Amino acid sequence: MQEATFLILTALAAGSRHGYGIITDVQEISGGRVRLRPGTLYTALDRLRADELIEVDREEVVDSRLRRYYLLTPLGEERLAIEAARLQANAEVVMARLNPVGGVAT
Repeated sequence: MQEATFLILTALAAGSRHGYGIITDVQEISGGRVRLRPGTLYTALDRLRADELIEVDREEVVDSRLRRYYLLTPLGEERLAIEAARLQANAEVVMARLNPVGGVAT
């Protein structure tokens, strides 16, 4: 799973979000390292909807513009949990190799 996809799903794990909310949450989660552009985000959201990992929660009009909120589906939650476990297992291997006796290898 690509990092941007992982971060989008992570943002939605906290609850329903609209596009700008996802963009700001992803930036916060990544410590500012990942900054999604709207075109990139909406392409990813369309793909995630097609894959049934997210769904539209609701729509509202704000300042004469449509604001669509997205929500993680049960399948999306499952895939996110599987990916998080995979990343955690890989990180544990890395840390064990870098820190074989309690000190970081240099």
